[in-house]
Amino acid sequence: MINGISIHSIYVLDQDAALEFYVGRLGFVVTTDVDMGFMRWLTIAAPDQPDREILLSLPGPPAISDDAAATVRDLLTQGALGTTILATDDCRGTYAELLAKGVEFTQEPEDQPYGIDCAFRDPFGNHIRMTQRTDDREISDDDIARWAPGS
Repeated sequence: MINGISIHSIYVLDQDAALEFYVGRLGFVVTTDVDMGFMRWLTIAAPDQPDREILLSLPGPPAISDDAAATVRDLLTQGALGTTILATDDCRGTYAELLAKGVEFTQEPEDQPYGIDCAFRDPFGNHIRMTQRTDDREISDDDIARWAPGS
């Protein structure tokens, strides 16, 4: 039986630049950095959640073909590969801290039906939201449409 999620993968175009952003600016920690010969296995995690990792993955073999990798790189830079949502206990405070570190936000913190949230992109185009949950209200279809990339 599946009992959780251990690793979520996001595509990046440069793993060293990804480390600078995710570790240097956002405060994640490196959990694994291994040269496997055919690829670099590079994972990070929030300091308080080391068992929930993010694999910073370069698009390409062996996972996908060179042709598919070119398409993924194009979609990545357009911000079209989905959203990662990060949790915080203080959205406005973390926003100010990250803004001072040079993170470029696409949406300032706003009150939402479920809490406070804002949005930014990583250096490669990945759409990232940061959310401070304030209650357990359900999320509506209108909320989902409003948060979609490009809206």
